[in-house]
Amino acid sequence: MADTHNLSTDAVIRKVLTEDHADLIREAVALLCQQIMEAEVSAQIGAAHGERVPDERVTHRNGYRERRWDTRAGSIELFIPKLRQGSYFPGFLEPRTRAEQALMSVVMEAYVNGVSTRKVERVIEQLGVGSMSKSQVSRICERLDEQVVAFQQRPLEGRYPYLWLDAKIERVREADGRVRSKALVVAYAVHEHGYREVIGIDVGATESGAFWREFLRGLVARGLHGVELVVSDAHQGLKAAIQQVLGCPWQRCTVHFLREMCGHVSRGQQGMVAAALRQIFQAGSMQEARAICREVIPRLESVAEGKISRLLTEAEDDLIGFYAMPAEHWSKLRSTNPLERVNREIARRSDVVGIYPNNAALIRLAASLLIEQNDEWLVRRRYMSEASMALVLDRDKTPEIQAPELPAAAV
Repeated sequence: MADTHNLSTDAVIRKVLTEDHADLIREAVALLCQQIMEAEVSAQIGAAHGERVPDERVTHRNGYRERRWDTRAGSIELFIPKLRQGSYFPGFLEPRTRAEQALMSVVMEAYVNGVSTRKVERVIEQLGVGSMSKSQVSRICERLDEQVVAFQQRPLEGRYPYLWLDAKIERVREADGRVRSKALVVAYAVHEHGYREVIGIDVGATESGAFWREFLRGLVARGLHGVELVVSDAHQGLKAAIQQVLGCPWQRCTVHFLREMCGHVSRGQQGMVAAALRQIFQAGSMQEARAICREVIPRLESVAEGKISRLLTEAEDDLIGFYAMPAEHWSKLRSTNPLERVNREIARRSDVVGIYPNNAALIRLAASLLIEQNDEWLVRRRYMSEASMALVLDRDKTPEIQAPELPAAAV
């Protein structure tokens, strides 16, 4: 049914009724939507189609742009009116989410700067964009960047007892045209009221100690304080930066440690090594965890020429630091696994982009996704209960916490 946007209502109805095999429901929906758009545009510009009212008119129509709309009645080709000045978006369509706008902006930015691939071109088609100019990309980026900067620079109010730090390696094209691996670092925290928040994001040339110190100092300058435990993967520069800037205990991610240890042994030995290490991380108290270490270390001396035993001995204190916190929090503090779902979402969009055209594009996309995740966390139930958080905030007055006893059936 071509060019129905230029026909009158009566003409469209006659066309639908006389066409062979016409899909009445789909065509009726298309007709209704077209009439709604024409009415909305007429109200926006102050004049109906073809009406001459120069004193009341704000701007003029400027043709149409096609967009496919998938509905329960089938796929409908909409002809959305364009304006010479300003823009119009149909009220019955959902605007893209912030994260999808950011993905589109990054893909478009790569495309118009000549670094696109066939995969990117397919993504453009799936996004429903036939073409986009540099000025259009700039307008999208400018709007998103304002939100990202406000999110990055917002003050941090209250105490944040728990802090997770994570880094992902992404490929970014620099001004000289070469592609380099950059570290996208993200800071997550639990507020004193028990809610999770994304409190920081940045991109560094390398995951160096100097970069981590600058990143943490930026968080402190915005108000980060009261940190009782930092959870992250093992990185000497990061560990030193935590001590220099925050001066608080550090918890090494037990999941990453377990994977690393399994990487030192043959496939046949991995099950035994993993089972031995999990005993340490599932103990009922810090004293019990240390006792298990004393038992496990000698048993692993014959594995990988003693390398596992040596590395476990060196990392023992960093692996069991979470036992000093309330038992209710242990499962969330012993690793960075609670962040894996968010990381997968960032990775899924990075797979689409492939190579980011610049640092700003990487931050724009990741931050836009994290802003939406942050909003979702803030309206959900608390990640940690207020009662258990009170134990952390008043930890100096609280004796070491033992794991709650389980019924015999549960054990």
